[in-house]
Amino acid sequence: MSSTTEQMSQTTAAPDRTAAPSKLTMPVILLAVFVLPMGISGTAVALPQIASDLGSSPTLLQWVVNGFNAAFAVFTLVWGVLSDRMGYKRTFIAGTGLMVVASIISAAATNMVTVDVARTLAGVAGAAIFTGSSAILSNAHTSPEARMRNFAIFGATIGLGLALGPTIAGVIVDWTGWRGIFLIYGILVAVSLVLSKALPDIRHERAPGQKVVDFSLLRNYRFLAMSLVPVAAAIGFVTLMTYLPVALSAIRGMSPAQAGLFMLPMSVPVLLGPLLTGRLIKSVRRVTPMGMIYVSLVFLVVGDIGMLLLDPHKPLGLLVLPMILLGFSFGLPIGLVDGEAIGSVPPQNSGTAAGVLNFLRLGSEAVVIGAYSAALTWLISRTIADPETSNDVAAGATGHAAVYADAFHWVMAAAIVLSALTALAIALLHRAELRRDRRVRTEVR
Repeated sequence: MSSTTEQMSQTTAAPDRTAAPSKLTMPVILLAVFVLPMGISGTAVALPQIASDLGSSPTLLQWVVNGFNAAFAVFTLVWGVLSDRMGYKRTFIAGTGLMVVASIISAAATNMVTVDVARTLAGVAGAAIFTGSSAILSNAHTSPEARMRNFAIFGATIGLGLALGPTIAGVIVDWTGWRGIFLIYGILVAVSLVLSKALPDIRHERAPGQKVVDFSLLRNYRFLAMSLVPVAAAIGFVTLMTYLPVALSAIRGMSPAQAGLFMLPMSVPVLLGPLLTGRLIKSVRRVTPMGMIYVSLVFLVVGDIGMLLLDPHKPLGLLVLPMILLGFSFGLPIGLVDGEAIGSVPPQNSGTAAGVLNFLRLGSEAVVIGAYSAALTWLISRTIADPETSNDVAAGATGHAAVYADAFHWVMAAAIVLSALTALAIALLHRAELRRDRRVRTEVR
């Protein structure tokens, strides 16, 4: 039998639901979740101004983004375990409270080290918010239809935050400076914290002897395949969503607001994708979750290839179609992946499953974004000998467009290869799952 069946036999305690879901459950969760992707895509827009104000040290500047991602990745495992014990509502409250504190510290920082520490703390908080939210949504309603609807809205909200992050941040940075974006993050999450009493109190008791962090979930082919989808997206999409505004500044001399607006062809499909996926799966019989994932992977690789057209002299209009494809490559499986992955494991493992899934999601983002930035900085430094000038160009300074474009093309070529290999691994796992299911059905007969 499958590993899912084995896991079900390990835990038998029923969930303790001391409060029924209220109409405020979704708004409270979605408001806090909306801030998380903004913290990734939106913060990147402010990097050139942060560098100008506090210094352009490549390592310290990278950790404004990487500190958040790395802490998010590691602490999804921690919160995944804790949430199954302390309850998903308390996990959410802890995360929102910590996020407010981290946002205030970020906005008040007077040096890069303080910003990095605060962003790392924000990553710890984000892990709690995401883990608690996804587990609540997975358990608040028992019907598959309600769960799919909830995760479709959940995914659309993530898409909205990611889509509007660069644009909103660009406008805020131009109006108030880079500190304003962190204040906005804190205010939005504070509202969610105040309203968090409306959340249902759901928890599961862990059976004696159950593993603290159960990576045996990865023996479930479906769960593993779903978990690799955001890894592919991290390689081929999230790196671009994070650093494309910097590239547009360095290669085309765009301001934060201009770069944010130019990101719309890439970001709006992120918002539309989850809604389109939910509608197609519900209304078209032949459309399956895995089918939509395959479409998204094709869009990802093709879109990345198209981004090689970014050049100091070629028309920017050539990038529009690749950016649209990339937006849908990320948007189509948002929410769908979380619902399918968490739904493939026993309910009592929901928190742990969310932790493992988000560890792979954010861990891959932290690694890939860090590698992207480091490789880009290294390639630029090979051409520009002066360290200070090289660091400024890597941070988005104008004046060396051809150098930045050449480095960008090399990094994108590596991303295309890695995205394609990850897509192949997902397809092979899906085939293995189908073979195992056929074998199980044959044994039952």
